[in-house]
Order: sequence, then structure tokens, then C-alpha cells
Amino acid sequence: MKTIKDLPEHSRPREKLREKGASALTDEELVAAILGMGTAGVDVRTIARQVAGLIREHKTGLTLDHLQAVPGVGLAKAGQILSAFELARRHLIKDTIKITVAQDVLPLVADIAGKQQEYFVCISLNGANEVIEKRVVTIGLLDKSPVHPREVFADVIADRAAAVIFAHNHPSGVAEP
Repeated sequence: MKTIKDLPEHSRPREKLREKGASALTDEELVAAILGMGTAGVDVRTIARQVAGLIREHKTGLTLDHLQAVPGVGLAKAGQILSAFELARRHLIKDTIKITVAQDVLPLVADIAGKQQEYFVCISLNGANEVIEKRVVTIGLLDKSPVHPREVFADVIADRAAAVIFAHNHPSGVAEP
């Protein structure tokens, strides 16, 4: 059984969170970061994969019983996950954002405007042009941010997005290639 410690350090959920921010993590990585560790016989990545599937399936209807049906998830781990959901629901959930014109994207990327490094951001949209997810794909240097298609499209495909918007900042202030 492979554990998180068997992964290269840059691929571990908590280290990736520190380096790239929470929005760069997959659902499975976010669950693994919340749980921290697995149990005897079940590694955290296996648990996280199953829990992320339940989250996608049940969304706001997710219950302790659903979570505790996953091998390795008891009351404590199920409670951690549901508590994180409730905290997010109370403080972070916003109305659906619909993109109809280019200017609708500006508030979504305003946070990268003043950064001293180049950020490459991906925004997944559903068929109604509503935002599914915004993620930081890469954080580069002052004047470049290398981006590999695999890194960009993996999350877009997982989101089952109908459209995607890419954005990046220009820390140097020069908006020319």
C-alpha cells in the first residue's frame, strides 16, 4: 500500500496546497488534505478517491452514513468532511456566476492583478456559461508561466466543462508577448 509519503514532495496534497493554493488541488487532493492520513489497511488516497466520488454523487445531500460506508472512514473522518462542508456553506458559497461578456471574468481574476509572479488561471464553465470552478494552473516567473496542456485540461475534463476560459496576469506591466 502506497502512502502520501511515497509520493514526490511536490505531488503531496498539503505541499501542493502550500505551493499553488487550494484552488490548484483536485477534489481527491482536497479531501486527502482535510483527512491528513488513512487508517490501518486503507491509505488516505484510496479513501479520498471514494469520498470525492460520494461528494460528486450526493453534493449537498451527503450524510454521515454515506461517508461512514467508505472503508477507513469512521465518525471522526466523516465529521471532519461534513464540518468542512458546513463551514464553506455558511461563509463561502456564492450565487452562480454566469459569464455573458468578457467583463464578467474580471472580478474572477482580480486577485492575480497585483501578483509579482505570472499566474495562469483556468475557469471551467457549464453549458449555460456558469462558472463551475476557477483554478490556478501554474505560477511562473516575472515574465513567463510555462503551461502544459495536460495540467490545463485534466481538471476541465474532470469538471465535464462545456467551455473554458484562460487568463494570466502581466507582473512586468508589459502586455506584449
